[in-house]
Amino acid sequence: MLLADMGADIVTVTRAGGWKPDPRLFVNRNRRVVTLDLKQAHDVDEALALVSEADFLIEGFRPGVMERLGLGPEVVLRRNPKIAYGRMTGWGQDGPLAQAAGHDINFIAAVGALDTIRSLEGAPVFPLNLLGDYAGGATFLVMGLLSAVIHARFSGQGQVVDAAMCDGVASLTTPDWSRRATGRSSPKVGSNVLDGAAPYYNVYQCRDGAYLAVGASEPKFYAELCGRIGLDDAIDMQRDKRAWPELKRRFAERFASRTSAEWEELLRGTDACVTRVRPASEAPSHPQLAARRTFVEHDGHLQPAPAPRFSATPLAISQSADVEPVPPAQILEGWREEGA
Repeated sequence: MLLADMGADIVTVTRAGGWKPDPRLFVNRNRRVVTLDLKQAHDVDEALALVSEADFLIEGFRPGVMERLGLGPEVVLRRNPKIAYGRMTGWGQDGPLAQAAGHDINFIAAVGALDTIRSLEGAPVFPLNLLGDYAGGATFLVMGLLSAVIHARFSGQGQVVDAAMCDGVASLTTPDWSRRATGRSSPKVGSNVLDGAAPYYNVYQCRDGAYLAVGASEPKFYAELCGRIGLDDAIDMQRDKRAWPELKRRFAERFASRTSAEWEELLRGTDACVTRVRPASEAPSHPQLAARRTFVEHDGHLQPAPAPRFSATPLAISQSADVEPVPPAQILEGWREEGA
């Protein structure tokens, strides 16, 4: 979806019956589909004909499956020496767990990321499957593929992009490793600024039961927060960790004295860095997101808009996920006409 939203002509190869046209499957938007039985030699040839004209290929099988199908990197790069061959896995293409099953929660647990995200009671809290699958996985794969395509444009040399979710998540934790190396962070969860210890980087419940997210980390923002909520005497205690438990209690007491709507009205547009925790269903109506059209409607369905934004080549949702499969020859004919 990320690549298609940015204008790539994405063709999904699926088995017969494996594609269900449905405009509500937003991640399948902006692409075309062909159906092939990759256990049949003729259909493998059809797939190879497609990759011979493509800039990149993405596969998400366990290591070795594409080789057994006759579509491994050696075969594909021989047919198309410039192709970027993207491999998406959880554990990577080698190592003792390369063939093991796993999901987002397993990969973020292995690299220590899940250990740093805990509830007040101490149990790890998994951030849906956003961190492993999409941040550490898909986003790093896209970055790697685009880098490989640029390299191929200059050098004529394609290559394999081994995108493992555990590698990507580990990369995302680099700032935390840096904080620990410089002594600015403790390995004890719940004792650091970003993991719930700091009163100025936390969530607080309001009188109506809703929550506010407070992120006033910088001294000037913290000072404005304290001034606007009536805790001026707490301004000089921001960096005093011994005072944090008492400050958290006082912040919690103060925010519980009003409704979230009252706090939102008081703090909206200020540098106090306070935001109401909205249900996902209300996100499109947030004034900032509505102004930027961060959520858009296509074919009667509201969904996140393509990102990021480009000045010369604006992004758009041009096709819902309700397309029917087309013959591979039709895809090839169009590509060859464009390249002629």
